[in-house]
Amino acid sequence: MKFITVRDIRTSPARIWKELPVEQEMVITNNGKPIALLTPLSDESLEGTISAVRQARAIEAVRVMQESARVRGLDSMTQVEIEDEIRQSRASRR
Repeated sequence: MKFITVRDIRTSPARIWKELPVEQEMVITNNGKPIALLTPLSDESLEGTISAVRQARAIEAVRVMQESARVRGLDSMTQVEIEDEIRQSRASRR
């Protein structure tokens, strides 16, 4: 996977657009830190790509929540305890 900088996009956009179909993915960095993923799209692939990205984000969010629960010792809660926690949380929002 190729890494490019925000500055590269400003100074050499034509080169980047030419390389993108070959590279398939480029990570955009700012001050050495990744900030975005650049991937080629077409009219035919737009919806599928957006759906795949959203699904990947959802899977990562669940993974992070599971890890947080494990670290906090909440991964061994019973179903009754989970339902009580949900009930209490909902009641506190009212």
